[in-house]
Amino acid sequence: MPFVDIRIAGSATRAQKAAIVADVTKALGTHLGKPASAVQINITELSTENYGSGGLLIADRPTSPAQEVASANGQR
Repeated sequence: MPFVDIRIAGSATRAQKAAIVADVTKALGTHLGKPASAVQINITELSTENYGSGGLLIADRPTSPAQEVASANGQR
């Protein structure tokens, strides 16, 4: 039985998390031959104020142009 832990810096919508669960479940079935009913997935959303990389909190990192476009389109 595969157990998958996914950590996301920030948040995702319910629809985005459902899509991630569906895609990961399908990938494990395709590549490992595991039945969907055996796949267990845990998604943890980390506050960007509680996670750092490269010496900076994620919340303090400059926004990339791709993130600005996604934000302008109402995406996360």
